[in-house]
This record gives sequence, C-alpha cells and structure tokens, in this order.
Amino acid sequence: MDRLTVIEGTLGKAFGVVGGYIAASAALVDFVRSFASGFIFTTALPPAVAAGAAASIRHLKESGTERARQRAVVAEVRARLDAIGIPHMANPSHIIPVMVGDPVKCKYISDLLLRDHGIYIQPINHPTVPKGTERLRITPSPDHGPAEIEALVSALGTLWAQCRLARRPLAAQ
Repeated sequence: MDRLTVIEGTLGKAFGVVGGYIAASAALVDFVRSFASGFIFTTALPPAVAAGAAASIRHLKESGTERARQRAVVAEVRARLDAIGIPHMANPSHIIPVMVGDPVKCKYISDLLLRDHGIYIQPINHPTVPKGTERLRITPSPDHGPAEIEALVSALGTLWAQCRLARRPLAAQ
C-alpha cells in the first residue's frame, strides 16, 4: 500500500476541544459512519465544539509557539524526573508514562497527588496495560510553568520514596 487511505486525528488536548475526525474518500467515510460502533452510538459534535475545533485548527496552522512550548515543558519534566530517579518510558510523545509496576501503588500515588497536592495524574492499570507495567500518565501542557513543574516533581518524589520504602502494599488513605 503506497498511499494513505484514511487520516484519523483527535481534537482533544492540543486543540482544546473534544472529539476526533477521519479524512478519507466519501465512500470510506460513509462506510465508517454506517458500520463503526463509535459513530453509530454517538452524536455529532455540538456546533460550538465544532466551531472551537475549527478556530483551534486555524490558529495552530499559523502558530508553532504552543507546540514549541509544550516540547520545552515535556523536556523539563523529563529532566526533572531523571534528576530524582523516577523511571519514565522514553517516547517522542507529549505523554510521559511514569513506570510504577504495581496497581495499588499506582492508584495510591494518583489518589494522594490529587487529594494532598491538587494534581491530577491518571493511573493506568490492567487491563489497559499488561500486569506489571502499571504507570502514571503525565501530560504536561504548554501552560504549565516552573511552579507547576516544581509542585509535581516535589510531590511525586515524596510519594515515590514512600512507595519504594513500603514493604507491603499500600492502601489509599
């Protein structure tokens, strides 16, 4: 196959709205619309969301500032995690998977980050990932500044040390 037949994308996070899209031939789009359960059991984007997505796309076609800032924030968070010895999966994405490897500890860290520090980091546990590869999913944005990065790294470092030193499974408090 030497040609793209479908381009698929999301309108979340980087575009600041929700939903997604496919671009393909009219026949292929009609086929997906008719037979894909994701389309059958959902509704079209509300007009305000579609307008927001269009405005975001127009802006990001002209501006590289947001992408450059996000790359810089991601690099800073990765460097700070490296500096305190917190393992994270290398990848070219803006998503930083922090490898916990234990579902209870993963949920515990996520819960305490939110409860005690006001930081929401999504825990990713089985069955989304294989057992033993549980992780925290950090998604820095271009708007996260030095104070937010410091708060995250400091809180995560403290909780990481607590979990590493724990001899038995932790229960969320």
